[in-house]
Amino acid sequence: MSQDDSLLHGIHVIDGGLATELEYQGARIDGPLWSAHVLEDEPEKLIAVHRAYIAAGAECIATCSYQVSRMGYAEVGLSAERADAALLRSVELARRAVAEFPARRVLVAGSLGPYGAALHNGGEYHGNYDCSYDDLVRFHRERIEIFAQAASSQRPDLLAFETFPSLDEVRAAGEAMSPWPELKAWFSFSCRDDKRVSHGERVADCAALAAQFPQTVAIGVNCVPPRWIPSLIGELREGSDKPIVVYPNSGEGWDAERRCWMGTTDAAEFGTRAGEWFRAGAQIVGGCCRTRPEHIAEVAQAAAQ
Repeated sequence: MSQDDSLLHGIHVIDGGLATELEYQGARIDGPLWSAHVLEDEPEKLIAVHRAYIAAGAECIATCSYQVSRMGYAEVGLSAERADAALLRSVELARRAVAEFPARRVLVAGSLGPYGAALHNGGEYHGNYDCSYDDLVRFHRERIEIFAQAASSQRPDLLAFETFPSLDEVRAAGEAMSPWPELKAWFSFSCRDDKRVSHGERVADCAALAAQFPQTVAIGVNCVPPRWIPSLIGELREGSDKPIVVYPNSGEGWDAERRCWMGTTDAAEFGTRAGEWFRAGAQIVGGCCRTRPEHIAEVAQAAAQ
């Protein structure tokens, strides 16, 4: 394993869906800031979710900051300072949960959603933004800078660029991160099928671009159906030799018209599939929307085999 990848040595299991698990716990996340609302309103529920995933076997947990940005906060009348403070608070709360497991090595990944997440309109699932490339760079640099310059207790172990829908946004985030070569990050893409990201470019091409950044320690996909993962692992491997991280949804489908989840999910079946993903070349496996601690417990079992 190269020096760049040493941070992830021994890390095989990440957490599951954060927002949907907060919903299960009774948290209100139906506002425009989605799961970010709990950072101020219900921090103990957030810590409880982090705790449950670590207890289930997660070796890396993501902060509750996917939806946090100055642009997104401004749209609901909140200041840039409030957004910056929320980023740091998300790390503090994650570290409080990690501290409850002193015998475990658990990384904290600073979750950074794409520009589309701040639009509150599902833009992360198509990437057709009405903005310039410079706007994208500025959007990402504002958040990266907060984490990069934070005190150690408020700094994540790595950044998690999640649900990125396009080649251009990967390029923009890489440029935004360039002033801080000491940072570590993974890039994870949203996809329209088992070979292309949501905007239409090949996953292999996005992986190849992300692998060029000196900060990149892993590349993957998230928020996709489990059935696409084997093919997507092949795409990721074609584009890069970086460790592969995959965290799909539970297998249920989202009905946008009725605004509800459809179908069922089975944690044991998810664990069986996780074993297949490990054997296919994934180093790190977790879950996204609608996966719960029981799914991650099954992934941990698969990782131990």
